[in-house]
Amino acid sequence: MERTIGFVGAGSMAEAMLRGLLRGNEFPAERVFASGPREERMRELREKYAIDATTDNHRAAACDIVVLSVKPQIMSRVLDDVAKTIRPDALVISIAAGIPVRAIQERLAPGTRVVRAMPNTPALVDAAATALAKGEHASDADLDDAKRIFDSVGITVILEESQLDAVTGLSGSGPAYVFLILEALSDAGVKVGLSRRTSQLLAAQTLLGSAKMLLETNEHPGKLKDMVTSPGGTAITGLHTLEHGGVRTTLMNAVEAATRRSRELGEALLSRKD
Repeated sequence: MERTIGFVGAGSMAEAMLRGLLRGNEFPAERVFASGPREERMRELREKYAIDATTDNHRAAACDIVVLSVKPQIMSRVLDDVAKTIRPDALVISIAAGIPVRAIQERLAPGTRVVRAMPNTPALVDAAATALAKGEHASDADLDDAKRIFDSVGITVILEESQLDAVTGLSGSGPAYVFLILEALSDAGVKVGLSRRTSQLLAAQTLLGSAKMLLETNEHPGKLKDMVTSPGGTAITGLHTLEHGGVRTTLMNAVEAATRRSRELGEALLSRKD
């Protein structure tokens, strides 16, 4: 890519993406811009990556590709600030959970190309799961550009925008569910006599290995579960306890509730009166 890319919002997710792009030589450092409210943070990014990092959002918003990497609750305010700076021919990529393409397009120049993305925090360790959906003005080439950006920090899937709230509820919020499960497993290990360090290590590696097994075999998780269970054994006893506690229903309800919340965030921005 010969163009410039600017990250409006320079938190952990933005840093993960710009680090991946620089490592993969997708962009040279002199073509990468970032902006955020704290000068201390901007100095840190300048020193670490030799990019142009500033507290002036307009610098990042003037790039060829503009990544809106801010929280959904402040998206409206940020768009009001930088809308006139974003060029009509720029590609705009939003990672704000729940914010629909239409809510962004309405605040930008007519015909602005927008791609909506839903990555998750494992981008910080190059293991993100990201879903992309293009707006009505974006082209397949724009979608390819966005995919190259997010492929630098994990895997990427292309979906219709109507599915992105569900992605937010599942993989976007999913790391929080998984960390809660890992914490519970670690606590359980301590309760039955393991040290905290050993328990946490075993729990984390067990989850990592199980996920890798599913991805590499592409088997149904139920089949892989059956491989672990034996008649009258320990695993089936533990599974019975989990089912009795409603863990399956609770996780499904959590994804459904997070999906609803994602839609609510988008509807709030759409209904906002200028």
